[in-house]
Amino acid sequence: MQRTTHRSLLLARPVAVALAAAVALTATSCAKSEDDASDGKKSPAAAADAEQKVVTPKPGSETCTIDAYGGEKIDLKGATVGFSQSEKEANPFRIAETQSIKDEAEKRGVKLLTANAQSQFSKQISDVQDLLAKGADLLVIAPLNSDGWDPVLQAAAAKKVPIVTIDRKINATACKDYVSFIASDFVEQGRRAADQMIEATGGKGEVAILLGSAGNNVTTERTKGFKERVAEKAPELKVVFEQTGDFTREKGQQVTEQLIQSKPGIKGIYAENDEMGLGAVAALKGAGKKAGDVRIVTVDGTRNAVQGVVDGWISGVIESNPRFGPLAFQTLDTFTQGKEVPQDIVIQDSAYDADNAEQDLGKAY
Repeated sequence: MQRTTHRSLLLARPVAVALAAAVALTATSCAKSEDDASDGKKSPAAAADAEQKVVTPKPGSETCTIDAYGGEKIDLKGATVGFSQSEKEANPFRIAETQSIKDEAEKRGVKLLTANAQSQFSKQISDVQDLLAKGADLLVIAPLNSDGWDPVLQAAAAKKVPIVTIDRKINATACKDYVSFIASDFVEQGRRAADQMIEATGGKGEVAILLGSAGNNVTTERTKGFKERVAEKAPELKVVFEQTGDFTREKGQQVTEQLIQSKPGIKGIYAENDEMGLGAVAALKGAGKKAGDVRIVTVDGTRNAVQGVVDGWISGVIESNPRFGPLAFQTLDTFTQGKEVPQDIVIQDSAYDADNAEQDLGKAY
């Protein structure tokens, strides 16, 4: 069967009509974060507010069907789904993401195989190859890096195993190498973070960026959106420091300690995820700073970061919703029935600031 090739665009891609009716999904709550003593349960209202919602479809979006992809129709209920997690589950985002996948598989009665790469890309490649060897009919992958996936893509194509990627993008061809990519609009997240930083700082002064891990589209696009918006709206706000914190709290703290020494007059810190932002808070506290002395804006929406907004240490948090389970399984279900699915599925994200953080804390993960 001849496949067709389409180049996907990371824009606000729509959802096909066949999927749109099924996207009002109930996302189960996430597990607790490292230092959150709560039981992780939400009220029904909070759970409904926290579920992933998809950006309104736009005409002319690229879609994929099983015929175009070159796969075969199967019943999802009788299939085995393999899930590859990229990072060790110390990060609340990853905890919530994995739990959402597991909960949805259990809800649907689908056999699920899981693997965790422990933040090692070579291990993730071998993990996915192992999932294929164990009989996975479908794959959901949260990639650690965007490049280097050829061995997996070739192995999956040989077995006609459809792939849905979540959260980070694989640099490959949609509806040829993979079916759909489900994620937030990371450039827009960067723009919204810049808006919060501009408001927090008055649009003047020196700011730093704690960059995420190198080699993936999330870091590149969150940085791009932030810098573009600052240049457009606040030319007197200068980015004077950039260093990777590898999306970890420990590294975020270490980098911020260096920052305080080299740039004592820094006015704001944009952390490209909550864990780095919380590390920055720890560094500021250790240096004797008070809440609000340095404005911090982060991306994710973890409970601890939103609590940081309530406490005054963090000025704003842009949400990046990790509850992919319902949407990933619905996409697979629609696709394996032979219906159209979008090549790019973009999630709507909310935000937290001093006005809503306390009342919306229950939505955080």
